[in-house]
Amino acid sequence: MIKKIILTIYLSSLPLMVFSEILPDAELAFKIELKKEPTSRPQTVAYLPVEKKYYIADGGLAPMGSAYEAPISKSLIHTYDENGNYLKSTRAGFDNRSIYFNSKTSTLETITYNVSSEAGFGPMTGIFSLELDDNGLPTGKSDDIANFIPAFGSASTMPVYDAKLNVYYAKQEKTNKVFVVSLEDRQLKKEILLDFNTPDVEHHDVAASFIAYTEIKGEEFILLDIDHKRFLIYDLDGKYVGASSLPKHLKIRSKNHFNGLGYTVNGYYFLYIDSEGEFGTYHAYKVLN
Repeated sequence: MIKKIILTIYLSSLPLMVFSEILPDAELAFKIELKKEPTSRPQTVAYLPVEKKYYIADGGLAPMGSAYEAPISKSLIHTYDENGNYLKSTRAGFDNRSIYFNSKTSTLETITYNVSSEAGFGPMTGIFSLELDDNGLPTGKSDDIANFIPAFGSASTMPVYDAKLNVYYAKQEKTNKVFVVSLEDRQLKKEILLDFNTPDVEHHDVAASFIAYTEIKGEEFILLDIDHKRFLIYDLDGKYVGASSLPKHLKIRSKNHFNGLGYTVNGYYFLYIDSEGEFGTYHAYKVLN
């Protein structure tokens, strides 16, 4: 309760950001080198302001299950402090696609693979809140928020949360569509069509299942253009408003179409570089100033 009160004061003290500047070249702010091998594919990243910690979630399907083993994913959630120091890895039992901080409830939450398919009726599939101990470390315990929601569309989508409007934005693979989903009635509210013509990209050039939500008016979305090594910035209607370049020497892999991407509430776009470090390294970029 005390941490929630502190967080409310922290959020209310933040200045209202009316506009921002798109950085012509994205600025590498810091790195988090993974100290433990991902169980499968590292997915998204969350940051909790009060805890001052980063949480990196792995993806990976659960075993089929048997008389000896429950169908619970072996994927881990890895915790790092604000300086990138490794703290702990926790098995919460989820095939994570998105992990994020919900500022409305002051909780760490995760969305699993297949939240939109019939597998959503299975155990450990849906949207869950993750319990933290007094030190801000996941305990492995969780609570259900929602299960089967067909409105999310693609089974592999990595939805992001808009606390102000209380909706999710779910990028659809092989298209320029972003689904807007309300958790209150579990319905598809609308489809946002991203302008691919102006920046001259095709769906296979950009991240298939993830688009970052920034909370910045007029520059709400950031989409990674993998083939051209840049970030594309869009407004809430899908209008293209500019680009921010990545270093040309950066080794972005094809797997970054589907994982190793994240955006945190303190304004960093995280990009996983698997060729750097023993287990890969997340680069934290500043795209909007």
